[in-house]
Amino acid sequence: MRGPGLSALFGLLAGAALLGSATAQDFDRFGGIAVDVRPLQAYARGPQAEALRADLTEALRRSFADRLAKGAPTLVVRVSGLSLAAYGGAQGGDRSSLGGSGTTDYLDGEALLVGRGGEILARHPQLSALPASSGGAWYDPASERRRVAALAEHYAQWLRRMLPAQ
Repeated sequence: MRGPGLSALFGLLAGAALLGSATAQDFDRFGGIAVDVRPLQAYARGPQAEALRADLTEALRRSFADRLAKGAPTLVVRVSGLSLAAYGGAQGGDRSSLGGSGTTDYLDGEALLVGRGGEILARHPQLSALPASSGGAWYDPASERRRVAALAEHYAQWLRRMLPAQ
C-alpha cells in the first residue's frame, strides 16, 4: 500500500488544518485517552496494529498529560491508515523511479472527542508523514518496528500542536 502523492498530501494537510481550527477549541481537557486501530486490523495488520496502538497511546498520554481531567470527554484517536514505504536505503536521486511516493511513511487518522454517552462532540483529522529512514538502517530487523514508533510519536506531537489548550 503506497502513501498519497505530494500534491494530495498537501491537500490533506491543508484540509486537516482548516477542519482542525474549527473544532480545536473543543479539545481542551480529556478524561481519558484511547486509540482505536480496528480499521487497520481489517487489513490483517494484527501485531503491527497492536504495536502502533501501544506506542500511540503512550505518546498521547505524554503529550497531553497536563490536560487530563476527571469527568471530561475522552480523546479517541481512530487510526484509519498506516503505510510503510518499501524502504531500500536509497535517498535522493530520481524520485520518479520511486513510484511518486518516495520513501515516506504515513499515519492517517482522526482525533475524536467522545462524550460520556459515546457521542462524538468534535473531530480533527490528521495525517503524519516521516521519512522511512526514521527507523534507522533499513537492513536492521528492528527498523520497521522503530518506524511505527516514530510515526506514533510524530502524530501525538503534531496533534498536541494542532489542539492547543484554551
